[in-house]
Amino acid sequence: MPRTPRPEGTRRPNGASSIYFGSDGKWHGWVTVGVKDDGKPDRRHVKRSDEGEVIEAVRELEKLRDNGKVRKPGRAWTVEKWLRHWVENIAAHSVRHNTFDGYRRSVYNHLIPGVGAHRIDKLQPEHLEALYKRMQTKTYRPERDKPLKPATAHLAHRTIRTALNEAVKRKHIVENPAKLAKPPRVEEEEIVPFTQAEALRVVEAAGKVRNGARFVVALALGLRRGEALALKWSDITIRWRHGCGEGSECATENRAVACPNRRGSGVVHIRRALQQRPWEHGCEPADSCRERPGWRCPQRHGGGMHVAETKSRSGVRKVGLPHQLCEALVRHREQQAADKKEAGTLWEEGGWIFTTFVGRPVHPSEDHRAWKRLLRTAEVRDARLHDARHTAATMLLALRVPLAAAMDLMGWSNPSVAKRYMHVPDEVVEAIAADVGDHMWTESKSRDDEDDDGAAGVPVPA
Repeated sequence: MPRTPRPEGTRRPNGASSIYFGSDGKWHGWVTVGVKDDGKPDRRHVKRSDEGEVIEAVRELEKLRDNGKVRKPGRAWTVEKWLRHWVENIAAHSVRHNTFDGYRRSVYNHLIPGVGAHRIDKLQPEHLEALYKRMQTKTYRPERDKPLKPATAHLAHRTIRTALNEAVKRKHIVENPAKLAKPPRVEEEEIVPFTQAEALRVVEAAGKVRNGARFVVALALGLRRGEALALKWSDITIRWRHGCGEGSECATENRAVACPNRRGSGVVHIRRALQQRPWEHGCEPADSCRERPGWRCPQRHGGGMHVAETKSRSGVRKVGLPHQLCEALVRHREQQAADKKEAGTLWEEGGWIFTTFVGRPVHPSEDHRAWKRLLRTAEVRDARLHDARHTAATMLLALRVPLAAAMDLMGWSNPSVAKRYMHVPDEVVEAIAADVGDHMWTESKSRDDEDDDGAAGVPVPA
């Protein structure tokens, strides 16, 4: 049906959409969607061969305008251009170093080579899913002779999803295709916390090795590796009290710290974390020295041990010290004083609690090897050091510590994290079953007794 001409002498109001048949034999539509940076109206043009099609296109553009989903004017960026801009100019200044390093690897190693040539507004979920599938084949990186793990593809998915979320906020695109793309499934490794007997064997073995208190801290307090290795003596406060009776000779003549039956309690402040950062190439242009990885570059920079913030804002916290851990830390300090005397001028005083023989903080790799040696000495099953954190969290569950308090002690910012770390031990399952049995059958027996005696006011016949 042809369009009805407007009455003579009238005009459309400002900002109204317009549709007309052009001299080129095409139908044209213009829609005002906003204002450009220079203050001029931002009018978008659509062109179709059929009038009905251009009407539909104009309505769709008006709907996007009304919902605030119209992308910025100008030619859309390529995926490569946006990812480079996002990772170097946005993510670099807004996330922690380790997070940024993971983003950067995904962007330059996988996303740009895989989907970088697409226009950002033309990228489809299927393009991303095809990339994830290729990443898990042997032909993706022939030099490796094995496919990448699903976790690597999953990290690439999380990276581009985050990058495109920012593009949506800045109206470079209307929708994020990564939200619809299905990443590969990552099988979560089953975590089995140490039993009480296993933990005690590890603690006993830790008392016989250098820096053994570090692993007692891991099991009792559940600190993250970086948090434990970054502890300083100034972070710990220990208070002693007499363990002998009031009015005893020891209590009247000695300070509490000298009491043979002393009892200690204290607090440790978690303020920082120790991180091992990868080395980056310093040659120009990057990788021109042709050395892989970056730590082999003659002009390497940025790597090594760094003191950083805790994993999250909730990571800055106070944790109480049980008496047994206070005693272990005192013995550890005495051993450290002996190491310092033996090292002499080689000692580098930094106030660290856990150190090498010359006072430097312990490297995470050496910490890992020491943990594995300790497990063999204690004759317990092999486990990750991070499993000690799961053990500490599970202990809080067994002690029925309220979730809010457990979150503060463990440094969690989201309650959902507790589900991953708190595992219901067998003894708790058995105790619950016993409570259920006592409650159910006791109540049943009570009702039977009531029936026998004439429950609900019904007299028992003589």
